Amino acid sequence: MEQQDPTKKEGRLTLVLSLAMLIAAFGSSFQYGYNVAAVNSPDELMKAFYNETYFERNNNYINEFSLTLLWSVSVSMFPFGGFIGSLMVGPLVNKLGRKGTLLFNNIFSIVPAILMGCSEVARSFEMIILSRLLVGICAGLSSNVVPMYLGELAPKNLRGALGVVPQVFITVGILVAQIFGLRNLLANKEGWPILLGLTGIPAALQLLFLPFFPESPRYLLIQKKDEEAARNALKRLRGWDNVEWEMEEIQQEDEAEKAAGFISVLKLFSMRSLRWQVISIIILMGGQQLSGVNAIYYYADQIYLSAGVNNHDVQYVTVGTGAVNVLMTICAAFVVELLGRRFLLLLGFSVCFTACCVLTAALALQDTISWMPYVSIACVICYVVGHALGPSPIPALLITEIFLQSSRPSAFMVGGSVHWLSNFTVGLIFPFIQVGLGAYSFIIFAVICLLTTIYIFLVVPETKAKTFMEINQIFTKMNKVSEVHPEKEELKDFPLSTLGQ
Repeated sequence: MEQQDPTKKEGRLTLVLSLAMLIAAFGSSFQYGYNVAAVNSPDELMKAFYNETYFERNNNYINEFSLTLLWSVSVSMFPFGGFIGSLMVGPLVNKLGRKGTLLFNNIFSIVPAILMGCSEVARSFEMIILSRLLVGICAGLSSNVVPMYLGELAPKNLRGALGVVPQVFITVGILVAQIFGLRNLLANKEGWPILLGLTGIPAALQLLFLPFFPESPRYLLIQKKDEEAARNALKRLRGWDNVEWEMEEIQQEDEAEKAAGFISVLKLFSMRSLRWQVISIIILMGGQQLSGVNAIYYYADQIYLSAGVNNHDVQYVTVGTGAVNVLMTICAAFVVELLGRRFLLLLGFSVCFTACCVLTAALALQDTISWMPYVSIACVICYVVGHALGPSPIPALLITEIFLQSSRPSAFMVGGSVHWLSNFTVGLIFPFIQVGLGAYSFIIFAVICLLTTIYIFLVVPETKAKTFMEINQIFTKMNKVSEVHPEKEELKDFPLSTLGQ
């Protein structure tokens, strides 16, 4: 019994693991959040720049419709780039590794940062549109690769907390962009190109420091077949020398996978043993984006204005909302190992559903009841809290957990594509829904939140503190296929979600 203790001790947050996590998340996830929010504050200034540039070239101004369309294209190039980035995930992580892909990805940040920073001097709005596409590709890659990299570096007892870290940095990026986007800082005529160009700084820092940290041990052992490098990476990450039992667990996963080989996206959809995993990530990623989070942010300013917040102060209230978002996502990182993924998803989507229903009623009644606008503000804040607890951070973490090494890159491509296409669709369609349905547009989001909650309740199992093989075993039973590892008798009695019975 004495022998067992040192070999299977709980993983801890070592200095190497902490720094690898911070550099990966700050260099990549932070930028994703920053670029989501950076164009919101200076939008009027940028439209004016588009108009002036057009006038200098053609001696007349762009008509209202064309300007709106040009601006919509500039904004929606970002999620479209994200979709392209998601399609690149599989080939890149298999060829360059997780860390290698993150380093390569900095090209898609540093180049557009320079282009956006110089766009005004060059008198070219085309440079901004191209840059939005490139930073979108950067975000599409990083939103998939960072959770994969951190999930594979982390010991199983810290995988949930580390899996939420990318989302924490996305919300910090949004908040920093909102702060820099205050009118007396950078959202002014001279400052907006700097505001857009700052995105290159985290990328440059990542390029400098990430090479000193280990590649994913799972990638080194399973894909590269480099046992020595994998062992050394694990020793550095864990801070102790006896990593044999963890090497064994990775090898066990490798053995289980050998028969399958690398699983392409097409194969992913045709394999019965992965059926519920694939359906789950499509529903969770779709639910995350179609639940109205972007619409809430889009609508927030109008809700604050109608509640009597004056025009100049709205920007500060928006920053306050961003701060609540960061705070709640940090809370999620601390409680995810305590409460579990399933509970946080159910809680988050339920809160979002309730907030959407009450918000619809409050917006419909705000002209008749004097205190209703304050209810609207409360709903926006409750919605942000709910989304930050579950729907925002957990789906990407679950992709890392419910797929094994051979199918993980393809699963991230599918999840990422659903995420970005949903994001693109909401961005493009919501303004029209808003015109058509007004306050009642949130009913659509309420229905999506409700349906996603029901699906999670019925299907998604808890993955907290389980190895990748143990999680795979749960889904093996749900998919009603033969055991992957028949000799692992002790796993047969794992608790199952009701659907797997």
